Amino acid sequence: MARFTRIDVVLKMRETGIIPVFYHKDPVVCKNVIKACSEGGIRVFEFTNRGDYAHEMFSELNKWAEKEVPTMIMGAGSVVDAGTASIYIQAGANFIVSPLLNPDMAKVCNRRKILWSPGCGTLSEIGMAEELGAELVKIFPGLSVGGPDFVRAIKGPCPWTSIMPTGGVEPTEDNLRDWFDAGVTCVGIGSNLITKELIQKKDWEGLRKRVAAALKVAKMFKRI
Repeated sequence: MARFTRIDVVLKMRETGIIPVFYHKDPVVCKNVIKACSEGGIRVFEFTNRGDYAHEMFSELNKWAEKEVPTMIMGAGSVVDAGTASIYIQAGANFIVSPLLNPDMAKVCNRRKILWSPGCGTLSEIGMAEELGAELVKIFPGLSVGGPDFVRAIKGPCPWTSIMPTGGVEPTEDNLRDWFDAGVTCVGIGSNLITKELIQKKDWEGLRKRVAAALKVAKMFKRI
């Protein structure tokens, strides 16, 4: 069962501004990454559903996080169907993120009052997602569908829409300013934040500093 309500989750996403998106087959690496992100100020973490037994890895990490980093809100991403969403919810996922819009997933997540953030690439998809109960929509791939200009275009006629772009977001002042000025609620960042170099070197302190610096920049521009 989720430890955090969907209202808690979306408020913390809005407050923090950045959601790391990460997967690694080594649970020790994952734990170090999650801990470094937590120490850097991250409070919401998306574990991506990649490869066989990823759900088992998430279950282990979620149990560990509850004890070691209890303020971290753990959720699952890259989930594309209702069955997989149910598996992650059973493992205690506090939110589910998808790269696409699947109405069947809305039923599963809403039934358990779990935040569901579907991937959308058009205003029509965003409208449908909101009709299905999505509080926060993911635009993916963020840069390919139009980047910050796309967000501005959506927020014009639909200022109530809460958007989280993933794909094409970088932890730099110029990039984050552009996204937040466009009106996003928060951003998802994967390898541009948690770089392969940091992972290979096991530079967890370097990751903590990188995360803290990115959050500092995000807080300069995000609107609460």
